Parts: sequence; C-alpha cells; structure tokens
Amino acid sequence: MQLQPNYIVDNNNRKIAVQLDIKTYEKITETLENYALFKYMEENKSDEKLSLSDAKEYYNSLRQKS
Repeated sequence: MQLQPNYIVDNNNRKIAVQLDIKTYEKITETLENYALFKYMEENKSDEKLSLSDAKEYYNSLRQKS
C-alpha cells in the first residue's frame, strides 16, 4: 500500500488534516477493525468455539451495526 496523503494546512502553513484516497482509507479501517477484533478475542478467550460460518456471520453483523 502506497500512502499518498494530501495535507491540509492552516493560514500559518501548519498541517491540520490529512486527505487520503478512499481505497487507502478503507484498507486502513479494515486493518484496524481486524486488529481490534483479534485483541478482543485474545483478551476474552473462552472454551466456546464458533464454526467459521458462524464467526463470519457474527462479524458481518458487527460491521452492519457500525
């Protein structure tokens, strides 16, 4: 992934925001969501196991709520 940010500056030429293309933004968001889910699962280990299809269904339901 090649980051090509466009910086938005104020009147004093200080960087105040960054603009990214949508594909990069979506990749960053997906990566953060996956990492957060991994950390949550790691911290809340239990003996309960989900099948792959159940896990995907649950994950998709979480994404639809946000």
